[in-house]
Amino acid sequence: MSVQIELLPDPVRHGLATTGGVQCEQKAVITVDHETFEQIWTPSTLELLARTYWRFLSKRSLGAIRVVYRPDSQTVVLFSKRIPLLRFDSPTFQTDTDSAYVEWRIDKGLLVARAGRDHGYLRIEVKNQGECEDDGGGKRHRLEVSAEVSNFYPWIRGSGWFARVGTWIYSQTQLRTHIWVTKGFLRSLEDLPDEVLKAGEDPDREPADN
Repeated sequence: MSVQIELLPDPVRHGLATTGGVQCEQKAVITVDHETFEQIWTPSTLELLARTYWRFLSKRSLGAIRVVYRPDSQTVVLFSKRIPLLRFDSPTFQTDTDSAYVEWRIDKGLLVARAGRDHGYLRIEVKNQGECEDDGGGKRHRLEVSAEVSNFYPWIRGSGWFARVGTWIYSQTQLRTHIWVTKGFLRSLEDLPDEVLKAGEDPDREPADN
């Protein structure tokens, strides 16, 4: 099973704004053989992709960060539900012929400024970029995967006279960490086809509350 991952350059940023919502997006191109494409280009793969993201976040943080699930929300917590970093509404899924995405609206949390509650979102999107040929003349498919946080109001940025300093602190800490984790997640999609094939044998388990 042949899967190739190419991380795309981050969009050029000319400095973060000291007010309003922040946007951050990372992209990768995944090239797969035709057989693998037929296996993963299904609506159920999008749901698996969403679960894979949260599992990767917990794994990368050595279990310090995990997700607490509720019927109408899911909360990213630090160690336990007593420290809710980010609370999201239940995910929404959108599929089309050549694209699909899963989106979580940001509700609130310790990392979210009061002015940004129920404003931003996290979205993972997959676009089918069509067929191409490999060196042997075989048929391959290119998929563009993006992970985007949009209209996020970071609490650490603060406001007023502190906002300029707070924006720098955010860019050097929370934002850098988010980009590092997201790029790691995109690289890990090399294993996604295997996850699809064993999904029926390895169902997602929701973490227990502390």
